[in-house]
Amino acid sequence: MKFYKDHYDVIVIGGALAGLSAALMLADKGKDVLVLERHNLPGGIATSFVRGGIEIEASLHEMMSIGSKDHRLKVGKFFDDMGVDVDWLKVPEAYHASLPGLEVTLHPGLETFAKEVDSAVPGTYEKVLKVLNLCHTVFDSVNELSIHPMSKPQMLLKHEAFVKTAGYSTEEVLKTFDLPQKALDLLAPYWIYVGTGFKELPFTIYSVLMADYIGYGSYIPRKFSHEMSLKMAERATEMGVQIEYKQHVDKILVKDGKAYGVRTRRGDEIYADYVISSAYPNSVYSHMIEPASEVPAGAIKMVNGRRLSLTAFSVILILDKTAEELNIHDYSVFRGDSMDTDMLYKDLAGLGPYRYLTCICHNLANPDATPKGTCSYSITTLPQVDGWKTVSADEYDEVKHRVARQMIDDMSAYLGVNLLDHVLECVIETPMTVSHYTGMWNGCIYGYAHTMEDHIVARLQTAEAEHFIDHLEFSGAHQISGDGMGPQVTNGRKAAKNVLDTMAKEAK
Repeated sequence: MKFYKDHYDVIVIGGALAGLSAALMLADKGKDVLVLERHNLPGGIATSFVRGGIEIEASLHEMMSIGSKDHRLKVGKFFDDMGVDVDWLKVPEAYHASLPGLEVTLHPGLETFAKEVDSAVPGTYEKVLKVLNLCHTVFDSVNELSIHPMSKPQMLLKHEAFVKTAGYSTEEVLKTFDLPQKALDLLAPYWIYVGTGFKELPFTIYSVLMADYIGYGSYIPRKFSHEMSLKMAERATEMGVQIEYKQHVDKILVKDGKAYGVRTRRGDEIYADYVISSAYPNSVYSHMIEPASEVPAGAIKMVNGRRLSLTAFSVILILDKTAEELNIHDYSVFRGDSMDTDMLYKDLAGLGPYRYLTCICHNLANPDATPKGTCSYSITTLPQVDGWKTVSADEYDEVKHRVARQMIDDMSAYLGVNLLDHVLECVIETPMTVSHYTGMWNGCIYGYAHTMEDHIVARLQTAEAEHFIDHLEFSGAHQISGDGMGPQVTNGRKAAKNVLDTMAKEAK
């Protein structure tokens, strides 16, 4: 019996959230799909691992676009519609901001959030609420326009706020509200989740982020992010998708400008009408297309013209006491010595010490995340990729431990507890870890940077021109909706929709 079929409708390269989302959507429409995953498990960075007999979350801080059972948002609804039953737990707060002169815990709900900012910075309630309501209006427009595109005159009539703010940066729009700096600081901590300073970050992107997280709150799976990917893979298999692990795709086969299959590292040539790649376009266009002569010059120009966003450096600790015993009282803490986002972004270009940290205690959203009497505590920063590219193999170990120690010492001083005295397990994840484990280009987890020249609105306008090879689609953090696990699901669905639309068009 042959290992692979003679032909598939679609081959999906990569079994992380984007690839699995594409496979689910295609299978739901009756398509014959093969997923090839280089690792021995699905999920990419949506995974967990075991140290000292304790399962540990590898990456997920919080999941956006889920919503409550009675008010699902687009990602939560997609899981429900596909029959992927994830046990979602709501994160108790938006975040705790630990900034110069500010120690404030903020909760989701537009009015609640505005009131809490007002308590810390009196007299700001109405202006902060106006900011959040504007974000929510833009968020609604983005969701509608992603499904129902319309002409510019129609957009101006129905989506005035979206049109009027689309050409402006976050800094430019927020300045018009004349808020005191401390209030602006409290509106800024989530900037790291999109990885661009406010001078360059389009207000459209900021609006979607704030409306989703602040308007509806965030969630985590009870059994860590691997619950998502394992259940997605299980459901896809039930729907007829063939998923094969430890199958590294080396080449995408192209003839006369059209993809027609792949070749794996072990030499299998597998044929399909369409290919969806979770691999970065940088990888695909630089060495995966066969023959190389099928790579258009415009494709190389496109990837060279885009700026990679951020990678990740995390220290994950399993500690021998409860969170309360260690003075940890918030699920999520953003800590920095400034909220000048553009300055902080520049600081991320180096190798530390880093001035902006994100700290998560999963037990405060999921009490059973670790054995009774212990807790997990992760300390994360998101460096730019270029700095870590300079680290040689000989100095890697020293640099890794130096940066990790600085982060642990910083948070120990903040908590008033020497965390090193309580460590049961310590795992350090570097950009090299991410690159090795997932194959992400240069360990970049955030795709291409959102800037005023290159973001969701601009990418939607250039999508057709940047479709360089027929029957080849892309999914993953590097695509239109951008970074994060929620957007990866959206990007996978978008790739599947593009395939289905092309199938329908060519069938006419």
